[in-house]
Amino acid sequence: MELVQRIDEYGKPAWITLMILGFVIFWPIGLAILGYLIWSKRMGCSSRRKFRNQLWGDAKGCGPSKGMKAWARHSSTSGNRAFDEYRAETMQRLEEEFEEFQGFLGQLRAARDKKEFDRFMKSRKKTVDIDADDDDFPVESDKPESKGDWPPV
Repeated sequence: MELVQRIDEYGKPAWITLMILGFVIFWPIGLAILGYLIWSKRMGCSSRRKFRNQLWGDAKGCGPSKGMKAWARHSSTSGNRAFDEYRAETMQRLEEEFEEFQGFLGQLRAARDKKEFDRFMKSRKKTVDIDADDDDFPVESDKPESKGDWPPV
């Protein structure tokens, strides 16, 4: 059991690494470690549920919360009605500000993309105009330099 406690000090990554090494070395070892992890509930979310229940009261489910709304819905009341109303209003205001900010970020991204696209089109148009001018009017510098026997006979 001392070995188990030592591995528990390193956490889940150590158990996962040990299990993978067990599968690589000899598959029944990896399978035994996996079975032990499931049986001992070291890989489950029961410890997370226990921790959440201690902090926030009767929170149901196992897994990450769904943001501020989930936190406000699942949190228990403080016993002070005025504070609970203030908290609800504040959470509503924060959600609205968050949505407005996301919209603002979207507008910034659109403006940046438009600016980059306009710059690309401008540089492309200059390149096309220069190429079109070169094709219409040949310039002396466009002809190959003569090196004695150019063009070959």
